Amino acid sequence: MVSRVIPVDPFDLVIFGGTGDLAQRKILPALFHRFCAGQWPEDAQIIGAARSDLTTDAFRQIVAESLRRDAPRRAENTEALDGFLQRLDYVALDAMSAEGWPELTGRLTKDRIRAFYFSVGPRLFGPLADQIRSHGMVSDQTRIVVEKPFGHDLHSARGLNSTLAAHFDEGQIYRIDHYLGKETVQNLMAVRFGNMLFEPLWNSQYVDHIQITVAETVGVDGREEYYERAGAMRDMMQNHLMQLLCLIAMEPPAKFDPDAVRDEKLKVIRALDPVEPHHIVRGQFATGEGEPGYREVVNNPRSTTESYVALKAHVSNWRWAGTPFYLRTGKRLVARSSVINVQFKDAPHSIFGEAAGRHANALSIRLQPNEGITLKVTIKEPGPGGMRLIDVPLDMSFADALGPENQDPPDAYERLVMDVIRGNQTLFMRGDEVEAAWAWTDPIIDGWQARGDVPKPYDSGSTGPGDAELLMKRDGRRWQGIKP
Repeated sequence: MVSRVIPVDPFDLVIFGGTGDLAQRKILPALFHRFCAGQWPEDAQIIGAARSDLTTDAFRQIVAESLRRDAPRRAENTEALDGFLQRLDYVALDAMSAEGWPELTGRLTKDRIRAFYFSVGPRLFGPLADQIRSHGMVSDQTRIVVEKPFGHDLHSARGLNSTLAAHFDEGQIYRIDHYLGKETVQNLMAVRFGNMLFEPLWNSQYVDHIQITVAETVGVDGREEYYERAGAMRDMMQNHLMQLLCLIAMEPPAKFDPDAVRDEKLKVIRALDPVEPHHIVRGQFATGEGEPGYREVVNNPRSTTESYVALKAHVSNWRWAGTPFYLRTGKRLVARSSVINVQFKDAPHSIFGEAAGRHANALSIRLQPNEGITLKVTIKEPGPGGMRLIDVPLDMSFADALGPENQDPPDAYERLVMDVIRGNQTLFMRGDEVEAAWAWTDPIIDGWQARGDVPKPYDSGSTGPGDAELLMKRDGRRWQGIKP
């Protein structure tokens, strides 16, 4: 089964911060992959823009080195690499002055899609928007892409939304969360709304609880300054895990349309109850496995920034009343794993008696690594000796099920950047959605600060602080999803 590639319309894509880490590691390799897949029209172009005083040839050389490092297999094709590099241009400019902007304006093609990727810090969003508008680069086909963090709290998010709204319509603003571009994340909607098998059971009558885990083995190296200000709650919970929660819990939209989908996600966020303090666990990784602890990494011996958060949330609506959602994310854990576990309730009555034990179905959706879906079902254990029941997995790895030609699915950025060009906002956050997420998150963080909470230490290479296990144990449950 080979994915069908649909070419996009001609476009100019300007990447502000084009020499930066995100552009070189993620955005440009993603564009190169789409170029190799034949999705580009003949006259599309990418313009890198940054303060560095570079020639176009020098910029192309930097990009070539990045592609050989981050997209080595495709970069071996020298014809494809050279063809891609010829589509690149570069303009040196300053967001805070008029320097370089007339030159950038002159490089753009009239009457075509113009996408401006803000691969820079949020403090430059406003100045860049001002410059784009004042230099006459805004048209009906103009789109801007902004990366997280979209604000530090509700107040700052409202300020950014207001700044961008002064220059662009909401339909032109693409707030990117790369998690939504993952193939398996989108499969959440296919599993839910494309299978009659699951949707009738997708409610509190049949679901005991839902777990969402995003575990990382990496620390915060290279992001120390940002992470000290943000912490796991702002960096991961408020956006990535919140989006996964919305896709799992939302009502079926009337159609697969950007605003219809985002309307339903917004309803989920607004239905979230405030989280009780005893339903939250904060952690901070300590020294372990020969690695320095968080405080050593950020060079702050008194840091109270969390590198781990686990919490119990409730969605107060008819579908989910009484069904808890357990969310956790952390750095320097024993394994890299992003997984959603839907634990169904026990059968209301067992005809096999107490000796058969308790058995319940569970659906596990693996986002990374080894993307796939596992459904745990109960069967009779083979052999004589009576009716003994065991649980076995029906396991579908996407790579195995879809064939070798699909073992290298498009990267999240590949899909999302092409969606920007196509003008499809389904997988992007709307302004009111971002603000609602912060409105739920801010009281949690404010509560920590008011109580003087200090995160619990946990060993690097572990599954997190012990209090997180107690959070589940008090409810007679246990975490799933992190396996070394």
